[in-house]
Amino acid sequence: MRLARLLCILVLALAFTPVPARAGALDGVGDADRVEIRGIIERQLAAFQRDDGATAFGFASPTIRAIFGTPENFMSMVRDGYAPVYRPREVEFQDLADIDGVPTQRVLLVGPDGRVWELQLKGAGKTPYSRMGDGRAVLRSSIREFLCSEAMHALGIPTTRALAVVGSDYPVFRETVESAAVVTRMAPSFVRFGSFEYFYWQQRYGELRELADYVISTFYPELKEAPCPYLALLEEVARRTARLVAHWQAVGFCHGVMNTDNMSILGLTIDYGPFGFIDGFDAGHVCNHSDEQGRYAYHRQPQIAHWNLYCLGQALVALTEDVEATQAAIEVFKDEFAQALDERLHAKLGLATVQPGDEALIERTIELLHTNRADWTLFWRRLAMLRVDAANPGDDAPVRDLIADRAAFDAWAAAYRARLRRESSIDAERAARMNRVNPKYVLRNYLAEIAIRKARGDESPRDFGEVARLLEVLQRPYDEQPEFDDYARLPPEWSAGLHLSCSS
Repeated sequence: MRLARLLCILVLALAFTPVPARAGALDGVGDADRVEIRGIIERQLAAFQRDDGATAFGFASPTIRAIFGTPENFMSMVRDGYAPVYRPREVEFQDLADIDGVPTQRVLLVGPDGRVWELQLKGAGKTPYSRMGDGRAVLRSSIREFLCSEAMHALGIPTTRALAVVGSDYPVFRETVESAAVVTRMAPSFVRFGSFEYFYWQQRYGELRELADYVISTFYPELKEAPCPYLALLEEVARRTARLVAHWQAVGFCHGVMNTDNMSILGLTIDYGPFGFIDGFDAGHVCNHSDEQGRYAYHRQPQIAHWNLYCLGQALVALTEDVEATQAAIEVFKDEFAQALDERLHAKLGLATVQPGDEALIERTIELLHTNRADWTLFWRRLAMLRVDAANPGDDAPVRDLIADRAAFDAWAAAYRARLRRESSIDAERAARMNRVNPKYVLRNYLAEIAIRKARGDESPRDFGEVARLLEVLQRPYDEQPEFDDYARLPPEWSAGLHLSCSS
């Protein structure tokens, strides 16, 4: 269909729609077409605003209608997951543009809370900043970004959001020939550390200042009255980055490519590429097959984030004109990260107080997991089942069986129980707290791979149903959801052979 080819961005278009690249694509797009395209989006948004689920559902693609089945299910998903779409205060349609032969139209939304959301197309084709690449993304990585963006949001981790993924039969050449796709992602801003470096290294200091002023006035207006707003900006970004990385470490998330272009000035997780959630815990785990030297290994993520702040500070010192003060702003990261991680690990252990010896217990816990390559997610989730006054080691079986060295676990458990008794911990209350911070479900690589293979139609007709089911599970990671217990099991042996790289 002509409209399907024209729209690279259609609200909630989770469909497999051909989007072939073709030269001079805008030549055949008349005013009537533009009005019709805009009208479809506007009418669906209007239906959302008046709670007219039947009409909004009618504007969805056939694939979406098949996945959600009823207007009620569809509206529930939109209402709970995409407030700016469900209740937009304002919608701005920008000019239709030809990007590498593909007509695209950006839409800016102002949410019900007044926040501006920028919608961005990843994989739509070449831009002036594509360097030597083709500007394309593959379906495999696009589905991974779509799912992980929403999974991280449900985990409570600051992140960009994914609104839609659109597939195509257009071939993309990576390690093998794959099919192209476009992810529509949204965030208040996609400004990165590297955005500042871009102007700094070209000595375009006027534009550097303009960018910094824009970020401060738009996203950090409270900093405008600081003695030096640029220093205040750097310090606040350091704090947000520290808290973000601490949250990553707590859930066992590895980003994979933590260069300055992949660090958000708002402290969001951004640019999902060869990421991964750790299965068997290894502090030196590397999720990116291309990272042969382990630069972005799990245990190095805090160090890399700190280094990236130095790069940002180097750019901003042209505005602060105070090297020592800039250095001090960067160093805020260390204490902020240490405190944030300590708080999260205390919570994961179910500790309600801070007492002497806690640091040693935490270190001993991490060492136990590392030495035994215990499953990171399952260990913490099952630890909530441990009872303070259990009579014998067999009572600890759900969590104990994850540790190969049973004697080491028993010795650790004795120390852990002693610590719990010192604060008179109550099993039921502690378990409830722990289950609010230790997810049962994360986006394991093998779960994503199964969904991807079905969506690509590797062994059967293309089916996005598993993508939708997995999304449903991941949107409630802390809930038991017993009907989805199969998504919370140890990964199968074949998953050890999955390798991720920067192939989008």
